Amino acid sequence: MWVCFNCHEFNDANKDKCVKCETPRQQREKPKGRNEHKSAILFDRKTMYTRGTPEGWQKATKTTYEPQNVTEKLESVSLSPRKMEQDPDYILVAALDFGTAYSGYAFSMRGNFKTDPLKIHANQAWNAGGRQLLSLKTPTCLLLNPEKQFDAFGYEAENKYSDLVMDDEHSDYFFFRRFKMNLHNKKKVGNDLIIEDITGKPMAALDVFTLSIKALVNHLLELLEKQGTGVKPEEIRWVLTVPAIWTDSAKQFMRKGAVQAGIPENKLFIALEPEAASIFCQYLPTEKLNGADFKMAKPGTKYMVVDLGGGTADLTVHEKVSNENLKELCSATGNNCGGTSVDERFLQMFVDIFGRPVMNSLKEEDPSSYLDLFRDFETVKRIIEPDRNTKVTISIPYPSINKCCLKLLNKDIDSAVDASMYADKVTLKGGKLRIAPELVKNIFKPTIESIVSLMKDIFERAQSSDVSQILLVGGFSECSLVQDAIKRAFPDKRIINPDEAGLAVLKGACLFGHKPDYITSRVMRFTYGTGISLPFDANIHDKEHLVKEEDGEEFCDGLFDVIVRKNDTVDIGTAIEHNFTVDCNDEEPWELSLYASTKEKPMFVDETGCTLLGSMKISFSKASDTERELRVAFLFGNTELGVTATDILTGETVSSTFNLN
Repeated sequence: MWVCFNCHEFNDANKDKCVKCETPRQQREKPKGRNEHKSAILFDRKTMYTRGTPEGWQKATKTTYEPQNVTEKLESVSLSPRKMEQDPDYILVAALDFGTAYSGYAFSMRGNFKTDPLKIHANQAWNAGGRQLLSLKTPTCLLLNPEKQFDAFGYEAENKYSDLVMDDEHSDYFFFRRFKMNLHNKKKVGNDLIIEDITGKPMAALDVFTLSIKALVNHLLELLEKQGTGVKPEEIRWVLTVPAIWTDSAKQFMRKGAVQAGIPENKLFIALEPEAASIFCQYLPTEKLNGADFKMAKPGTKYMVVDLGGGTADLTVHEKVSNENLKELCSATGNNCGGTSVDERFLQMFVDIFGRPVMNSLKEEDPSSYLDLFRDFETVKRIIEPDRNTKVTISIPYPSINKCCLKLLNKDIDSAVDASMYADKVTLKGGKLRIAPELVKNIFKPTIESIVSLMKDIFERAQSSDVSQILLVGGFSECSLVQDAIKRAFPDKRIINPDEAGLAVLKGACLFGHKPDYITSRVMRFTYGTGISLPFDANIHDKEHLVKEEDGEEFCDGLFDVIVRKNDTVDIGTAIEHNFTVDCNDEEPWELSLYASTKEKPMFVDETGCTLLGSMKISFSKASDTERELRVAFLFGNTELGVTATDILTGETVSSTFNLN
């Protein structure tokens, strides 16, 4: 079989002319000049051909472009959720909510999902540190021994590291805390990403995430064994949650960490956090939704999902469609304005009072007291009311801070408070800090303003103009100050904060695992495409991308060949096919690079807003001395990007992996 270079029709190998346009079969010369297609960022134009033409590419860059509904299907693609849903082997769905501040897991039996979907079990045995409280989640903290091997996770890691510090035995240990945001803050997330523990010791981020996920997996498996469920590891379908605003590279990074942690790749789903919470609320009875009823809502009901977690605020808009499904109306948006940003300003208040050296000394010499300080503030975050006019009391490690003040400031803690910029708003009494209510509220103000601003931006979009309900989920959504500010900002909207808002993502992820095609379509956050070369046109192309061949031919390198555009609505499991002619030997794999752009109409792959996502290496099992015709299917509309390739000549689906940049 061969592909016509004129109309891209597939033709029988015995035919000399195209059956559609009658163009003679073209025989391409071996490429002259550059021959970089195996490893270069850009494709060599003489060894790769897409369905596009110079005219088609120019048309695609015009400013008259409107977002499209993309619905092409390719049921044979193995990554399709519909195919994975038919997996008959799973008995239990296990969901891992790997959060910035706290992590946890939940599980649900397949049989219970059919009869009682909300029968979801969340671990309740996390011991909350020195407070001896039981918690549904545990801090996202990892302790490794001097050999970089796993030692402890969660509260146990916090407590053990505190003991090591007290005994002055911690210097060679690695303690990581709240490290998930590294994947949000980094523009490029790859296998070579390095992060530092709290003392600045470096380590491969992938190892840190892998060991943390493995700790959650092992804890869950041990619980299942203790409960005598009889479920075998190979009978578990796993779901890992990630923010919807993360890049494809960050999602792929988490998948790789989970697979290295022992989760079979074909048993692993990635769930987007606001989607999981939205799915969970579809099953909640009216009394747990403050009078709202998503379960019985009519098709066409629209609402905004505002997922406020520890690290990020994740926002999207959903519409209920027939068959109890949802579709996304606006691409997910958000920022790092979660609950931990408030913690940072809480710490800054102490720095303003006592100075950075005192707080660093407390953290290094008495980490247990330092952590307890933030645990107490976590309670304050949940209980402070917007109309409060009396001082807020916070327990502080008085002896430890006083010791640091005497050592570093040559004055006691009381004198330090009296001499600070907050002397008229903060007082000490009985070893506790009494803070004026307006000062505490101001700690929250910048974060809340950022959240409200994000919501206003979405409501200004045409797709959200008639949305009348706002669904608040995530642990930080339980803060009364946040709820009050949103109600004041949007008085004409109905604000819904369901029971168990902090567990909505975790439990929703379990439901998603049973029914992964609950979301029928998603809106693209980026424009995706490959890099190509075309004959140089001085009226369109800039000279920076001009390349001259030995024979004098001029080409424009690095043009962005669009596969799907930002703000296109794409049905779940949509596969968009491009055809490539590859001229390479069988000893080395062919490399296909994929790009993402924040623009709807990118022109070049190296312009601002465009990043190289990664590459897919395609290996050939059967030898061939001729050019190869490949049909590459790009799978969109799911929570992750999928890519498969088929050798047209042999019909073989070529083995491939998508590697992070």
